[in-house]
Amino acid sequence: MSAMRVSGLLVAGVVGLLLMAPSAASAQSAPADAEVTFARDIAPILQQSCQQCHRPASVAPMSLLTYAEVRPYARAIKTRTALRNQRGAMPPWFIERDIGIQHYKNDISLSEEEIELIGRWVDAGAPLGDPSDMPPPIDFGDENEWEIGEPDLIVESPVVTVPAAGPDKWTNLGTVPIGLTEDRYVAAVEVKEFNDIPPDGTGDTVGGRYVFHHMTYGAVVPEGADPADATRFPVHEVGRNADIFPDNAGRLLKAGSSLELETAHLHSNGRETKAHLKFAFKLHPKGYEPEIRHARTLVGNGVDIDIKPNQTSQELHAYRVLDEHTRIVSFEPHQHAPGTRMCLEAIWGHNIETLSCVGYDHNWVKQYIFDDDYAPLLPKGTIVHIIGWLDTTAANRNVADPRNWSGGGRRSVANMFIDLGEALELTDEQFEREMAERRERLDLQPGDYLIGCPLCMAEFPSQQVYVDEGNDQP
Repeated sequence: MSAMRVSGLLVAGVVGLLLMAPSAASAQSAPADAEVTFARDIAPILQQSCQQCHRPASVAPMSLLTYAEVRPYARAIKTRTALRNQRGAMPPWFIERDIGIQHYKNDISLSEEEIELIGRWVDAGAPLGDPSDMPPPIDFGDENEWEIGEPDLIVESPVVTVPAAGPDKWTNLGTVPIGLTEDRYVAAVEVKEFNDIPPDGTGDTVGGRYVFHHMTYGAVVPEGADPADATRFPVHEVGRNADIFPDNAGRLLKAGSSLELETAHLHSNGRETKAHLKFAFKLHPKGYEPEIRHARTLVGNGVDIDIKPNQTSQELHAYRVLDEHTRIVSFEPHQHAPGTRMCLEAIWGHNIETLSCVGYDHNWVKQYIFDDDYAPLLPKGTIVHIIGWLDTTAANRNVADPRNWSGGGRRSVANMFIDLGEALELTDEQFEREMAERRERLDLQPGDYLIGCPLCMAEFPSQQVYVDEGNDQP
């Protein structure tokens, strides 16, 4: 192994919520003896990784747009950013940097240099510096603008009224006709909550602006249609980014189908709130047909969860055998309050390989979307394995009462253990073609190894050239 060139990744054995902020230049490490200032060094970092959420009428509890708003929180910012991938870290990006795949879309994490700059700035008294060094402010648009662009179709849920105080509620909101008279395929979907909370009515928690914690939903076909044409969409969760599907793997919306709003998880936020969801769809052109089929590769255990009270380092395990060649698009760990970490493994033959490990904080449930050239390409028969770690001691501040035993269930005081990540099924031809194209794009050479692609360097009969010894013709 030491002689191998490992392409962009570590070899190791052994799962959005947030939108990527509009691009801003990453801060560069200032010389060790240079003054670090807010205007020149810190403001660009906040624009890149913080302000999309920390601004008025967004999910985070305080605005970080100006120096006056940031200065009171300077020491807390230093503390939170230094947590890196642990519970409570800011920005909430919990990928562990020393294991597994390290290439993801919409990565809002801070570099070690940026974390060091923040620490130096705070230790120096958090100076403003020269105001003329400030980057121009970001235009975030308004709540009626969509990340996916102008939608081709918007479906609205019924309005719900949530009391100012009360227990969590799980409920089915019924079905809503989509209104399509012909089959169409979805290129992207985005879900937003709209409610009567005033724009300046932010609360002290992430949930203060919203009452929908999440919504599981899908498109159900009309009576008499093939049930196989029903489509499940990724779970909506508060603060989740839009879901943009691969160009060759659009999701079907059958003519005459309806959205089934299967399970809404509602919570009180301190004020009586009327709210509803809008489901915005971007459609492929008429006549489009997908090449690759979406796969349900849900891995989890909701049956025999046994979470003991006041105990750290508890583990849960779940397995699934892949029936088809699979490209894993995203990793989305989902646990409840005791969860602290989850890892995703792939097992084929005697090989066991870690694909991703992430810290877990139930305040910030996230999806991690692999970069296209690093998304795991796994052959059929691979065993996908997830491992979860849990802590029910008082050290885990998410746990309401460390004395309580808990099992599986939907309420926040119960537990879940699931990877909600997305995946695509591939035929033999598609599987071989994707690996060949990846080898070419990444310029992989003999002896290279790519985590998550165990057969990337294999030669398949369909890709070999044979010579007829009789006439030297291929």
